Amino acid sequence: MPVQLRNPDAKGVQTKMSAFMFSPLPIAGFSLIEAEDIAAAVDIVARTPCAVAHGVVEVWPLLES
Repeated sequence: MPVQLRNPDAKGVQTKMSAFMFSPLPIAGFSLIEAEDIAAAVDIVARTPCAVAHGVVEVWPLLES
């Protein structure tokens, strides 16, 4: 399950367990990061400029087959 996160003005991380299905704004891109688990990934992503600048960032786990 993906996690949406926001951290407006770096004043506190807000998370929601779901995909963000619609955006009136363009999608800025994607990055792959390596993290121990989803909580560690959220911690890393919460400090990115997009999350701090009132954007929404999705964290999707990649599962090994």
